[in-house]
Amino acid sequence: MLIRAYSPEDAEATAQLFRETIREVCKDDYTPGQLRAWVSGCDDLDAWSASLLANGALVAEEDGRIVGFGDIDETGYLDRLFVHKDHQGEGVGAALCDALEALAPGSVSTYASITARPFFETRGYMIVCENIVARDGERLVNYLMKKLPRAQ
Repeated sequence: MLIRAYSPEDAEATAQLFRETIREVCKDDYTPGQLRAWVSGCDDLDAWSASLLANGALVAEEDGRIVGFGDIDETGYLDRLFVHKDHQGEGVGAALCDALEALAPGSVSTYASITARPFFETRGYMIVCENIVARDGERLVNYLMKKLPRAQ
């Protein structure tokens, strides 16, 4: 697996991965309406790409195909971390998260979905609070989670 910087040419592939992963992997934790509202976050490909570029996004590739992506900003806020629905449990998320966390200046925070919460908990993230996101008339539950830096 190759982990590399995101480029604008990755916009469509990452948006498609985002949509498919949410629709399939998160379907047991959110309603169909919530899933529709959530996937609308990548409808504007230019804004999607600009956001990923601004936040230091990385992609994971296998055989030239994107199997995951994530981004973290300069404050240590990990905004997105998604692994292709057909590559769950293969270490893609852990490898991406390791690379993203290495870019953080200190502690790392994220808003984890119900589905992603156990992944982050196994990595040492603690729940700060439950959060509600309102999008397209839907209310989605997620969790503000934080991971403190390791002692040197």
